[in-house]
Parts: sequence; C-alpha cells; structure tokens
Amino acid sequence: MSAAYATFGLAPAMRAGGVLAGGAYQVHRDFLDFIVDGRPLLFQLSDLDAVSPLASDVPPAIFTAHVRRLLLEAEAPLDGGRYVIYGCPECEGLECGAVTAVIEEDEGDIVWRDFAWQTTRTADLDLNGYHGIGPFRFRAEEYRTELERLRPPERRRVLLIGARVAILARLAAALRTIGIGAEIAEDTAYVPHDELRTYGAVAFGRAVGEEKRSAVREAFSRAGADVAYVDGLAPIIPLLVAQIEHALDRSPLEQRRLTGLLVAEGEASVEVTSTCRVRLTAYRVDRLNRVRAQEVFDAELGPGTHRIPLDARATKGESFVVARTTGSVLAVAKAR
Repeated sequence: MSAAYATFGLAPAMRAGGVLAGGAYQVHRDFLDFIVDGRPLLFQLSDLDAVSPLASDVPPAIFTAHVRRLLLEAEAPLDGGRYVIYGCPECEGLECGAVTAVIEEDEGDIVWRDFAWQTTRTADLDLNGYHGIGPFRFRAEEYRTELERLRPPERRRVLLIGARVAILARLAAALRTIGIGAEIAEDTAYVPHDELRTYGAVAFGRAVGEEKRSAVREAFSRAGADVAYVDGLAPIIPLLVAQIEHALDRSPLEQRRLTGLLVAEGEASVEVTSTCRVRLTAYRVDRLNRVRAQEVFDAELGPGTHRIPLDARATKGESFVVARTTGSVLAVAKAR
C-alpha cells in the first residue's frame, strides 16, 4: 500500500430529478460528495448514477449514524469491514447496487481501500472490484475534522415542515454546511418526545395551514420541548437560513450586535449595540419566479440606530432584507 497521503474533503453535490422518457420520475437528491485530492470521488467512477449516504433528505438520526460509521465509531454494516460509499439515489436497498470500500485505521491514518460494486452483503473483488481506484490514505486529523463538522451541536437542529420538498431539501443541505442539523417532516404525529426535545427550532413553509401548525406546536408542548417557531418569509434559501440562524440564537439580547431591523419607504433602519461591520442583502422573486439578490450596503456602523437608503430596484414589489454582522443576523420583509 502506498504511503502517499491523499487529501480529504466534502462538497455539496446533486443528482438532478426529472421525468424519464416512459413517464417515470427520477428523484432529485442533494448530498455531500467526497473530495479526494481535490476531485469528487464520484467522478472517478464511470458514469455512475448514485449518491453518498450524506444526503440532505436523510433523517438526522440516520444521517448521524452514517457519519459515525465513516468516523469508525460504529461497526461496518457489511461483511469484511465494508462501508457504503455511494448507493442507489431512489432507495436504500443494497440489491440495487452500491459502491463499497473497506475503511480502517492504519498506523494512526484512515485508509479507504478495496473499492467494489456490491449487491449482496459480501463483495467479490475479483469480479466487481474497482481496481483502478485507491487505496487512499488520509491524515486522521483532516479526515475527522471534515466529518465532525457534520454533527450539529446540541439543540442546533431544526425541523422543516412545508409543501415544497425540493426547497426543503436544498434548505436542509445549506443548513448542514454551516453546522445546523435539519430534518424534513410532514408533521410530528409519530416523532418520539425524546427526538422532539433535540430540536431548537421548527420552520414552517408559507403553504402550511394553521391546523397543521397548531398540531405541531401541541406536539412539542406535550414533549416539554422549548423551541422557536419560524414562519418562512419566502422560498429563498439564504433568507430562510438567516431566519433559522436568528431563531436558534439563544444569547441575551443585550449581548447581540444586531438588535433591530426595519425596511420601509426606501430605507432600512438598523440598530446595533457596538461598532461592527454590517452587510445588508436584498432578496426578491421576480415575475418569472427567479430569485434576485443584491448587496445594498456593506460598511462599519457605530452603536445606535442608523437609517440607510436602499436601491429602489432591489426592493421593489415583495422583497426582503437580511442584515449580517459577526455573530448576529436578522431578516425582515419590507413593510407595505
């Protein structure tokens, strides 16, 4: 085995959905791909339609289980110490086929070796081995640091409830890249109380009716879970991320740098508690349902309330503004 080290990383990837020639549907999947020596590992597998186990629509308990396996904190799911690297994008069945590899610790390093295509619990390396791929030796610190960031801190989790699954999947993927765990659900009817108590926030899409919202709130109340509720302003991913970040911020108001944001009549009113650099970004959806984003302010502000003129084109119609500074974020809709 070569002693040369390979670099290890993770990056967002996508398996596009669509309608096939016979009328069947192909599911859209967002996932994190493995970046080996600066190149997606999936690209090294010839024309393979597959996703990694680190998919955005996987429930957090299962997602965390996959992370623990890759960190060698849990037993290998297949014979011979083999782990699933890529699987079927339509289901979790091994019978559809999966790319697997042995993952092991060797002299303090992490090694991925003996890649194979597998449809049963036992791999046949002679018949189905990827002989031109690997082995890869990773520095353990680099490898573990990349995977550890996928485990959200306690209560840095949000439950996403809405009608547009594609939007929710993209939102979940975006949240996970900044260390916020996210799960998509239709409701909370069958979620155990212990699981509900691990969330710090619940985000509702605009299409969720009041009856379902009330049922969700009641379920969290029965579980004794203290969560923040977020009413999504619009199906714009950066805007929703900012709303959720703000909801999960449990620090005292006096310790935050951004404490107020109001947008009306062509200007933004921003309140800050200490000198800091503030960036304002305006978002809107145009008549063709395309998201438009424009940075409208980026400068240092002193303590107090500041009135900042905004570009009328950036905030025409239904629009929203996100204010960010170090450690604080606010998001509001333009007042009508």
